Amino acid sequence: MMSNRAGILAAVLAAAGLLATAPAALAQVGSGNWTPDSPSFKVQEKGCGKVSDLTFTLSCSSGSGEQRAERRYETYAGGTHQFEGYFKITSQSGSRISLKQTFHGDQGPFFLLAVEKGGRMYSVEGGQTIGGGATVGTTVRVNTINQVGGTHKTYVNGSLKHTTSSPGGDFYDKLGAYRTASGAGPITVTWSKIRFWHQ
Repeated sequence: MMSNRAGILAAVLAAAGLLATAPAALAQVGSGNWTPDSPSFKVQEKGCGKVSDLTFTLSCSSGSGEQRAERRYETYAGGTHQFEGYFKITSQSGSRISLKQTFHGDQGPFFLLAVEKGGRMYSVEGGQTIGGGATVGTTVRVNTINQVGGTHKTYVNGSLKHTTSSPGGDFYDKLGAYRTASGAGPITVTWSKIRFWHQ
């Protein structure tokens, strides 16, 4: 009897341990050891763009001019850096809006994850489809891993969806809502659970 109780207790404790570690396991993608980061950021508002904490709004339908509501995180150089965040579009009548950028220092935009009104997510550079389902009211998890001088990978809801070569140099992450050259608002998107790591 004692042996059975001990076995049951061990099983319960093991299950509890697995449950306790599950959130950490889901907190990042990619192999290897990751060290958490806490980069500072600046808020960027242009045109009809407005930022309220982690809610980003383009209130106009203009197809010209700079329409931007974003956070611009601090620059990094070298190494491997991971971003994670969850976005939910709360209203949208516009289309082709960039929600997440990996910016190549002074070289300009390097990778832009944008969304069309129907929920298609795509890479602005090249137009490759990254995923679907980014419709109003749906929460989508995005991870990007940038190995400077190696590869840049994009994951949607934990699955690898896009890989491209990453040049050397300085980079930084941006998130929010930004009108692409072929896009227009309005849109409101809320980001949450923003995290960063490096190797």
